[in-house]
Amino acid sequence: MREFMAYTLPTEERIYLRGLARKQAEIAAWPVMQERRQLWTDTNDAKPGARPPFAIESWTFDRDFMPASIFQCKSDYGRHLEGVFLRNIRHHEILNDDHVCPGTIDMWWHVWCNQFGIDIPTEHAKDAEGVTTAYHFDCPIKDLRNGFDMIKPATFGVNREQTMVEKAFLEDTFGDIMPVVLTSGTYGSTALTQSLMRLMGMEVFFMAMYDCPDKLHALMALLRDNCIRMSRWAEAEGLLVLNNGNQCTCGTCYNYTTLLPRGKAEPGKVKLSDMWAGMDSQETVGVSPGLFHELIFPYYRDLAEMFGLVYWGCCEPVDPIWEESLSKLPNLRSVSISRWADQRFIAEALDGKGIVFSRKPNPNLLGLDVVLNEEAWAAEIRETLEITSGKNIPVEFVVRDVYSMHGNLDKPRRAVEIARREIDKFYPRT
Repeated sequence: MREFMAYTLPTEERIYLRGLARKQAEIAAWPVMQERRQLWTDTNDAKPGARPPFAIESWTFDRDFMPASIFQCKSDYGRHLEGVFLRNIRHHEILNDDHVCPGTIDMWWHVWCNQFGIDIPTEHAKDAEGVTTAYHFDCPIKDLRNGFDMIKPATFGVNREQTMVEKAFLEDTFGDIMPVVLTSGTYGSTALTQSLMRLMGMEVFFMAMYDCPDKLHALMALLRDNCIRMSRWAEAEGLLVLNNGNQCTCGTCYNYTTLLPRGKAEPGKVKLSDMWAGMDSQETVGVSPGLFHELIFPYYRDLAEMFGLVYWGCCEPVDPIWEESLSKLPNLRSVSISRWADQRFIAEALDGKGIVFSRKPNPNLLGLDVVLNEEAWAAEIRETLEITSGKNIPVEFVVRDVYSMHGNLDKPRRAVEIARREIDKFYPRT
């Protein structure tokens, strides 16, 4: 959680930001936003014939989408708020995809976590355009055979006073325009192998599967237990807020559903079983399905049992581990289908299961060329629609991992228009 020294705004920034807040509130009230909410709800509820929503995640190409030239605020907190408002506004002015513009000002509890009890230095690198893109961890475990005694159980806490100070400031500044709402995820790192890669490099991980699988099991259990303890703590502390609406569990995959909460969920008494959670294991792409099932899957399974609904995956292909592992993941509701996945296999596997086919189109088609290859993009969208056509599968399209639009923001807007045109062919508008 990013902390600020004080919650104040210069007078001119306050006036300007209130204008942005009004603009966001106006967009949020458009009738089309209710239509988009229904799109995501019908998809996540697996309503037969649900029209697939289409969204583009923008933060990865902020060099184009949120350049420094569009910001006016000078104060740190003002610039933070300006970024939130501008992103919500620009999604609809520039992209006009199926993002739902929030009619609230959302903020998080001020929660902190020290996951391992040690510092892990991180080296960052810039790309050819000077934008920080790559990073490298100085992992503390060089050989798991020597153990992991330096790794401690996670410690965490919440600063309720600071949370309420920020909330009061936002309400005083913007409360007459939009309500200020505390929101939350599930807390605790559910991407277990992502955490593992902060502790050891890929080579050390792969050797450990052969040299000391017992120690790898023990470390995975520690990571699982860290997540369980923090998740249960957040539940007991009343920090959980229902995320069955305009929130995301993985990137830009919106959570709208009538399936959660499982029962009556009063504020401050929300259960983990009322919540969406996101999980993935990109780091095990090179691991055989059998080893994944033996060494990795049991710990994800234990976590998934706690939650109401689970979104699985990011860029990794899911088909190699589907039959032995993922098909048995408790509470699975949505599966990421990346460009490396076998779409036909997964479409057959998901038919009639009520699990969302969360398609991630090839980001290179948007990110590599200055001018969009419209035929190739249309074919990319059409292929998924043809594969899933005639099957009882809810489908969504989420574009992620586009790192540059080469200054051409007409390109993603045109990509949205083409995607909608292709979707219309299979899901005619009434």
